[in-house]
Amino acid sequence: MNAVAEHTTAGSSGASEPDTNSSTVGEDYPVRHREYEGRHRADPGGLSVWATAQSTGPVQRRGRYVPESVRHPARMLPAIAAHAIAAYTQPGDLVLDPMCGIGTTLVEAVHAGRDAFGIEYEPQWSNIADANIRHAHDQGASGRASVIRGDATRLMSLVPKALTGQVALVVTSPPYGPTVHGLVRPGEHGVVKYDDRYNDGEDKGNLAYRDLTGLTDGFAEILRGCATLLRPGGAVVVTARPWRKRGELIDLPSAVIAAGLRAGLAPTERCVALLAAVRDGQLVARPSFFQLQQVRKARTSGVPMHLIAHEDVLIFTKTRLEDGSGVVA
Repeated sequence: MNAVAEHTTAGSSGASEPDTNSSTVGEDYPVRHREYEGRHRADPGGLSVWATAQSTGPVQRRGRYVPESVRHPARMLPAIAAHAIAAYTQPGDLVLDPMCGIGTTLVEAVHAGRDAFGIEYEPQWSNIADANIRHAHDQGASGRASVIRGDATRLMSLVPKALTGQVALVVTSPPYGPTVHGLVRPGEHGVVKYDDRYNDGEDKGNLAYRDLTGLTDGFAEILRGCATLLRPGGAVVVTARPWRKRGELIDLPSAVIAAGLRAGLAPTERCVALLAAVRDGQLVARPSFFQLQQVRKARTSGVPMHLIAHEDVLIFTKTRLEDGSGVVA
């Protein structure tokens, strides 16, 4: 895969704006992001079910993200990123999304007073991520953020070495195949699907165009880089859910756990991020057009399929050697 790193920054103007090409950024973080002291973990008495779809995705993004954001085929719900950031970090901490897309994790981090950076392979999405960060600062977000264009499977070749051991939280999600989401509009011969791909399909460097084994291998490389950047006590939060390919269920959450283990990370929690609202003790489904269509076709053919109402949230920490140092690869 091509992995020429093109760095872009977006944020507040002035001397405080980070420059990802400068070593001073990496040198600054060891001072600004203090050593973990056991304060940043989620409340052990808290719920493992995250109520992250009390409002729909479009409502969560309205006014908070630039309109072009809707073009991405697999956007993370802002409430999922916001919940993870609130649970596992404190203001001033550093957050990373190695597959940041339109910058959802970065936007929610800067609004919460955290600093953040992301990696994005596709220029069209990194440009929108830049715009979303600028928009967040126009709205008064206090954190700093930047986007690095490049191949996240070569994460350590893109990021200043001084950031090693400085990231408090990684929040990300692997791709769900080359085309599983998107938008629809009425057409002359029925429903027309559009904005349903990560790119135009010509560049196969995107993990979405690999089979499950290739996707898992690439994601393990990304997580290995994240483990190196993670500080002691930091967490990696990955959202994933199964999808169906020609009727067969693809168990992405299990593949993510396997990738994390290979990367030297230890799975410590497994939570649920709801994709349905909770109303009067009942779940109110918020399915996409494609989910509804798939379930209806399955039931018509006699397969008792149900709507997906949640994403798995897989939380990892570093695996340590007996002497308390190092990451087991």
